[in-house]
Amino acid sequence: MIEIDNKLLSTDLFNREFVCNLSACKGACCVEGNAGAPVADEEVEILASIYPKVKPYLTSKGIQEIEKVGTSVDGIGEKETPIIDGKECAYTIFDKDGTAKCGIEQAYNDGEVDWKKPMSCHLYPIRVKEYENFQGINLHKWSICEPACACGNELKTPVFKFLKTPIIRKWGKEFYNQLNQVFEQFFSKGSS
Repeated sequence: MIEIDNKLLSTDLFNREFVCNLSACKGACCVEGNAGAPVADEEVEILASIYPKVKPYLTSKGIQEIEKVGTSVDGIGEKETPIIDGKECAYTIFDKDGTAKCGIEQAYNDGEVDWKKPMSCHLYPIRVKEYENFQGINLHKWSICEPACACGNELKTPVFKFLKTPIIRKWGKEFYNQLNQVFEQFFSKGSS
């Protein structure tokens, strides 16, 4: 583990490589699993407020589920996105080739909303656990991401570098720069 400010970071963020490969996994992280994506307390209100603008992007099943249970639901110890029939996130949309994507992100890309998606989705495969005096920042390992790990290995891209944009969105540019300094000092192949 590495400590920066009030954050304990897994070394996997520096010594593991990762680049999403949607052509291989088809967005399985939006469809697989038995729970929705974690939603932070401050995001609950955002989801509710943007729903009318996101709704036109969603599938009829997604709309039905959200209108039945709400824009976020109680999970185990945290809020999460609703899921459909124990499978995909209610905000999931599908490309012509069947690739799962985020309806919220599509609305964002089209300029309909100014919020990209839940932070837990944007940061994935990083998972953040809040403790009383610090944050635990770990890498979630899931077999559906094996193509992303292979792509990251091929491109020699550490997890934290692939996730530069969401890391800056969550913690700021200075924190990202600190991660880069740690990488250069302790994990870069050029370091001694």
